[in-house]
Amino acid sequence: MSLLDVSGLSKQFGGLTAVAGMNFTVTGGEILAIIGPNGAGKTTMLNLLSGLLQPTAGSIRLNGTDLAGKLPDVRCHLGLGRAFQVVQPFPEMTVAENVNVGALFGQPGTTAVEAEALTRDALMTSGLWHLRDTPAEDLTLMQEKRLEIARALATRPLILLLDEVMAGLRPGEAREAIDLVRRIRDTGVTVIFIEHVMPVVKDLADRVIVMDYGRMIAEGSYAEVTANPAVIEAYLGHGAAERMLRVQGGG
Repeated sequence: MSLLDVSGLSKQFGGLTAVAGMNFTVTGGEILAIIGPNGAGKTTMLNLLSGLLQPTAGSIRLNGTDLAGKLPDVRCHLGLGRAFQVVQPFPEMTVAENVNVGALFGQPGTTAVEAEALTRDALMTSGLWHLRDTPAEDLTLMQEKRLEIARALATRPLILLLDEVMAGLRPGEAREAIDLVRRIRDTGVTVIFIEHVMPVVKDLADRVIVMDYGRMIAEGSYAEVTANPAVIEAYLGHGAAERMLRVQGGG
C-alpha cells in the first residue's frame, strides 16, 4: 500500500482554480519533487497536504487515514512534518530549545526525556549539534534552514514536506542541503519537496511531478519530464518544444 494517496484534489479561490484534479501516490522511502513555473500551484499543493488549506474537492489519505477536515496539528500527529521556505525560528531561544518545541508538540504524550532524545537525534542528523546552545537569532541563513528542518524532524514525521529549502543558498550550501535530505531519507523518512533549482531536482529526486496552472502535466524521472514537450512549453513558452527539435535536427 502507498504511504500517501492523493485523489482528485482541487482547490478554488473564488473563480481561480489553483489546484485542479491532482492524482498521485507516494511510496515509503521515496524522494518526490514537485516542480513547475511560478504560479503553477506547487505551494498550494503543499498547503493542502499539510492542512493549512482545505480542498474544494478530492481526498488525501496518509497511511490509510483520510485527512479530510484535519488541521495541521492533527496531520503532524499522524506523521506529516513540514519545513517552510520562510524560516520562522523563535529567535531568543537556543537551537536546541527550538527543536525541543517540535519534539514536545509533534506527538501527543511525549515526555520531556523522550523530547530530549528526539531533539538530540534531529540536531545530529541536521548537523546542528555543535550549535545547540546558540541563540537562533545568531544563525546564518543556511543554519536557519537546517534548524527549520530539524524542528520538523523532531516531530517524528512519516513524510517531510520541504518548501524551497534551497532558496537563497550558495552552490556549496545547496550541495550540503542535498546531502542532508538524503540522510533524512536514509533514516526512513519519505520526502516531498518543491524546488526551482533544477540541478538540485536532478541530483535529489527519485521521481518528479510537474505542475502548470494547477494541473499535473508530467510525471516520471528527471530525464523523462525535462524531455516532455508539455514541460518545455510550460517553462519556455508556446512553440519552444518545436523550436528545440528543429535546432537539434539542424533545421
